Amino acid sequence: MSEFGSELTRLMDGRGTGVRELARLVPCNPGHVSNLRSGRNRPSQEMAARLDEVLGARGALLALALACAAPADDEIAALELARRAGASDVGDDMPGLLAVAVDDLATAYPGTPPGELLGRVRAYLAYVTGLADARATLAQKRRLLVSGGWLSLLAATCLIDLHDDRGAAAHLRTAAQLARETGHAEIAAWVLETQAWAMLTHGDYARAAATARTAQDAAPRGSSALIQATAQEGRALARMGDPSGTRAVLARVEALVSPLAMPDRPEHHYRYDPAKSEAYVATTLSWLGDPAAEPYARHVLARLETPADGPPRPRRAASARLDLSLALIAAGAPDEASGIALEAVTSGRLVPSNYWRAAEVIAAVADRGVPVRELAEAYRAECGEPPPPLPLP
Repeated sequence: MSEFGSELTRLMDGRGTGVRELARLVPCNPGHVSNLRSGRNRPSQEMAARLDEVLGARGALLALALACAAPADDEIAALELARRAGASDVGDDMPGLLAVAVDDLATAYPGTPPGELLGRVRAYLAYVTGLADARATLAQKRRLLVSGGWLSLLAATCLIDLHDDRGAAAHLRTAAQLARETGHAEIAAWVLETQAWAMLTHGDYARAAATARTAQDAAPRGSSALIQATAQEGRALARMGDPSGTRAVLARVEALVSPLAMPDRPEHHYRYDPAKSEAYVATTLSWLGDPAAEPYARHVLARLETPADGPPRPRRAASARLDLSLALIAAGAPDEASGIALEAVTSGRLVPSNYWRAAEVIAAVADRGVPVRELAEAYRAECGEPPPPLPLP
């Protein structure tokens, strides 16, 4: 990845092409170009080929992108060997091995740049697609399609992180179709919850709340999808300025989470855990402007950065810093808010779907008369663009 970033930077510098100009020509999000240059995102083969075309690199970037995909290729090669050892075209153990791989990918999500994880997820999707027409029992076929549903859902999540709305929508449609064909209610609910999250990141708060409620209706009782969709409704209501509705939803989330034990893999994106619940409450309170947001956000940040409940989760910690920054602004401490936001922006852990949250803090700090030049310059350097306009409610 560092070799790809270095070559991309060399080609851009040699042609005098800036980040924003290249993003316009591709087209893609400028932050994604910046992350490719820095090595934080893994390039897809399609993106590398397009960059080759725009920069006249004659396939040099695609060759490096293929080298970047080697870890996923190794994983697929290991699965293929296991399949060939089985008695049927699919192999007796293959559905179980794929399920383990899906769990590993979902667990990698919080700590892996979305562009990098997306390359691995696409490789597994291609492999599952290749197996879909193979001879298999009905039980094997269903488990393959369930794995395909989870992989499509995870691919959509990575693409939303990268602000690739069209690609995300396509994968969500596939996940929804596979959920219907396999009768998998939880995948169906996660599709709706993920759509609600995407709407929220675009400032469409009323639709986000409504879609989150639909996801709750679809989710199995006691499932992680039910809890996540409920929490998502609370966040949308907070953005809509509905304190009573928000607090009622937070009470429902607490009732759902309180019986839960810490899962074996708390980083798993599709398994709810108490730390994730606290992080969502901190976000919701900070968006609501509740005075409890500041101490709550400090507690969440401290918990995320200690190994008491599993390994540190730096991506969640970066988001928690934005929550704390917003809470500090409401508490009348914009100077400290600016410093905390600077830590989040320069952490290298923000993804494009979270850029607007950093921009919100920058705008709020500036509105209170605190100099934001250093913070705005860091935002431009990390995100590849000036702070964008905020989503409108």
